[in-house]
Parts: sequence; C-alpha cells; structure tokens
Amino acid sequence: MTPAQPPIAQVRSFNRTVTQRVGALDEQYLARDRPLGASRVLWEIDRAGTDIRAIRSRLGLDSGYLSRLLRRLEGEGLVTVEPDPGDQRARLVRPTAAGLRERAELDRRSDELAHSLLAPLSSGQRDRLVQAMGTVEQLLTAGLVEIGVTDPASDAARFCLREYFAELDSRFDAGFDPEVSIPALDHELIEPAGLLLVARLRGEPVGCGALKFHGAGPAELKRMWIAPATRGLGVGRRMLAELEHHARTRGVGVVRLETNRNLREAIGLYRASGYAEVPAFNDEPYADHWFEKRLPR
Repeated sequence: MTPAQPPIAQVRSFNRTVTQRVGALDEQYLARDRPLGASRVLWEIDRAGTDIRAIRSRLGLDSGYLSRLLRRLEGEGLVTVEPDPGDQRARLVRPTAAGLRERAELDRRSDELAHSLLAPLSSGQRDRLVQAMGTVEQLLTAGLVEIGVTDPASDAARFCLREYFAELDSRFDAGFDPEVSIPALDHELIEPAGLLLVARLRGEPVGCGALKFHGAGPAELKRMWIAPATRGLGVGRRMLAELEHHARTRGVGVVRLETNRNLREAIGLYRASGYAEVPAFNDEPYADHWFEKRLPR
C-alpha cells in the first residue's frame, strides 16, 4: 500500500476487483439462471433441512430479501419450505432431489472458477494468492464476531459454560469440578451484581467472559472461554477489552482474576494486556496464579 492508497481506498479497490473477478456482478452466476445470492443460499441448506432463522443469521441477510431468494429457489423446484415439526414457530427449508443435483453442479463450476483464477499465475504467484486469501478470510471472519451482554440462563450462555467446564476438566491436572470452585451463579452475573458477555460468529456462540462487581472494590473476571475453532482471530483479546470497558463504565478501577498454570495461552494474554501477578487474594483451589490490572480512567 502506498501513501496514495490509504486503507479505505485499498479496501474499496479490493472489493471492486474481487466482485468482478468472481462473477458476483453477473445475474447468471456460474452460467446458471440465478444471481450469486440465490446460489449462496442453496449452498447453506443442509440435506436434512435448515431453520430459515439460522440461514438468515449465518449470512446476515434481511428477512425480506431471504424470503425472496427462497421463493425463487422454490419456484425453480430446488427447495421446499415447511413448518418445523418440532417448533411450529419456525420454518425449515430442504433441498429437493433437483436441488441436490444443482448444488453438485454449482460445486463443479465453482472448482472451475477457482482453477481459472489460479491458472494464469506462476507457481509462486499462486502460492502468494492462496496464502493471502487465507489471511483475508481469517481477518474478515474476525470482523464478523459480535460480543454482547447475555442472560446467563440463555441457551448460548449455557453452551459456552458447558464447553468452558469441559475444557478445564480436560486440561487441569486433577480435572475440574465446578462444585468445588468459587462459584459464579446466574444471579451473580446479572446487573447490578455482574454481567456475562457472549461472543457469536454467524449467530453461533463461540466465547464468553463474565464480571462480578463488588461496589467500589475490584471486580472479578470470571468464565473466560473462547472456542478452539475461533482461536487466532483475536476474540479473546476483544472479549477481555469489552469486559474491561464494562467495568470501567461502571466506575470500577481494578479488575482481578485467578487462573491455572495449565492455561498458558490465557496467562500470556493477561500479561500482554497489562495484568500483573499479585499475591493470592482468594482461596480458589484450582488457581496457581492471581492477576490484577488497574484500569485507566
């Protein structure tokens, strides 16, 4: 990037090049009688059926636009839409036999398109492009993660906490029993006693972190967990920053936490984020390290 190509201009230039090169502007994407949006939705539908709400969440589509795309696919005989037998408030979309054949044809043509992007390049250029694509995909995926305050009794929160406890049990030398550890109960993670943040990627929970408030005293950071599949996207650092922000906006000047020696990645994150090791301030049986950070006003 040169001084004449600032970040925003580079992103816009990249977007224009990619949309043209992959055929996103063509009303007959991959030489089929539909635009990219409709084919993308068809790719998202499982053979056994997919909740329309899940498709909308994963693709970030407006409900009206998604409905129009589904009607188009229905009109082509590629999908069926019907009430979910297990939840009459929801609707399932399923691929027909013709829809499965069409998806296989789209896969074949997508492979051909990928080959056409790589074929004109030298071996070294192909390697550079593929590596750059991997980096771009990772960074764009990181930008899709949303973090927000969540009810600790919600399905998303329950999922994260189950996965958190399971990981601790697998990594701690003697396993992990939440009944033995210092608790962070639901009522302690609801304002004004505390709060729970959940990170979501395409609508699915991929991480959590919590705070317990103690008036003007230090807040406790609890239940910090990031799904293994999303590690490397910077979600842990973002989660920690969001927790600190919530603490600071509530007048908290100090955040404390304890952790186990086997959680080396977490220890590295805390130290890199300005947490200093301090003497033990509680009797958590699974803790080997105690950390504290003074938050800037």
